[in-house]
Amino acid sequence: MRIALGSDHRGVKLKAALIEFLGGRDIAGVDCGPPTEDSCDYSDYAAAVADKVQAGEVDLGIVICGSGIGISMAANKCRGIRAALAYNAEVAAFARKHNNANVLALGADWTSEDEARERVAAWLDAEFEGGRHGRRVDKLDALLGRG
Repeated sequence: MRIALGSDHRGVKLKAALIEFLGGRDIAGVDCGPPTEDSCDYSDYAAAVADKVQAGEVDLGIVICGSGIGISMAANKCRGIRAALAYNAEVAAFARKHNNANVLALGADWTSEDEARERVAAWLDAEFEGGRHGRRVDKLDALLGRG
């Protein structure tokens, strides 16, 4: 499995910790930047992760900014991306079970490394339930073509 990770300057340290965590689970973490904590725009790195997910170069993505809000909004502007901002492990699991989230968003300013690892593990260990949730995900994907 390969997971693309991108952040803004506020998420660089948490991104590095998660790449190490993923390696311990035999998952390749693909760093989409930025390489430093110099001020940058989260939308650029949300797009970089989304591009890799869309192209099938990776299986999933993780995006991180200070709150997780801006970068999740940016990722969700990209066709085929279902980014979910997870504020605890239960929400992370349900993002996968019910929404088939292919990108997980985290807020570095309010998430410790331990909490981030817990959320990522819950998200990765969960499986999409399909059924009525599949119908709803199809409708989510269809919304992108609207107004």
